[in-house]
This record gives sequence, C-alpha cells and structure tokens, in this order.
Amino acid sequence: MGASMRYLSQRYAMPYKEGKAILTDIGTEELAHLEIVATIVHQLTRNLTPEQVVESGFGPYYIDHTTGIWPQAAGGIPFNACEFQSKGDPITDLVEDMAAEQKARSTYDNILRVITDPDICDPIRFLRMREVVHFQRFGEALRITQDNLDSKNFYAFNPSFDVKTKC
Repeated sequence: MGASMRYLSQRYAMPYKEGKAILTDIGTEELAHLEIVATIVHQLTRNLTPEQVVESGFGPYYIDHTTGIWPQAAGGIPFNACEFQSKGDPITDLVEDMAAEQKARSTYDNILRVITDPDICDPIRFLRMREVVHFQRFGEALRITQDNLDSKNFYAFNPSFDVKTKC
C-alpha cells in the first residue's frame, strides 16, 4: 500500500514523461501486489480456531480485527501515511524508491527463509522478482532525470533554486 501511494503521488512532481510513466506503471502494479499479499494472509487465517489464534501469537490482532485484513508491519506497527514518501524532488524520490524496492526484496528473501509451503513461496518468489524489476526501472528513471540536469537545473524542476539571491 505504501509503495503504491508513494509512486502514484510522486508522479506529479516528475517533469519527464518517461519517469512519470514508470511511476504510474509501478504504482499501479503495487496495488496488485497488495492484493496478492492480502489474499495470502486471508487464506492463512480464515479457518483458524480460537486455540490456533492464541498459540500463533495472533491473539492481539484477532481481538481488534478478527481475521479481517488490516495492514501493519510484521512488528505490529499499523500502516499510516508516513509509510510513503513524496519529497517533490525527482532525484530524492527515485533514490527513495530504489531503496524501498530493495527493502521489499529483502523482506521477501526473509519470508522465503522461514516458509516452506509452496502455495506461499511461489507468489512470494514472483513478488520478489517484480521488486528487482522495479528497482531496475527506477534506476532507468533516475538516469533519464540525471541526463536532463545541468548546472542551472540541479533540482530537475526549478532552476531558480540554484540562483543565489540576497536574503
């Protein structure tokens, strides 16, 4: 959810159509990733008995949400708008995006280290593969942005920021 909102928000500050298209494409695809993860969680929790809920450590979540899908980190921190970043500077945003994709890939790597069920591992491997592609596409967008920079256009969207003025 955070990745999708991050990329779809950042596209408005992207001055280059290729970069804007990359942000839009990946932001839209991330919504599908959310659906995949939510489906996995739903399938794993929908038939739990009260005893299994308690034994699994799922009790506090269950008390608040039963088995409804409510986005939160593995450590229990709920999703909020602070999870997505949009600085308005294309270089800053793209570097953040590349880091976010690497962090997602690392998370999928960690899941694959502890899960053996092929019904979970196969879609997680697919998602991991897509994070690698997203990282590469954001690298492409960063190169496009950097290729358009010069000494009068350091921030990519407002050259007047580089002009020294008296305060």
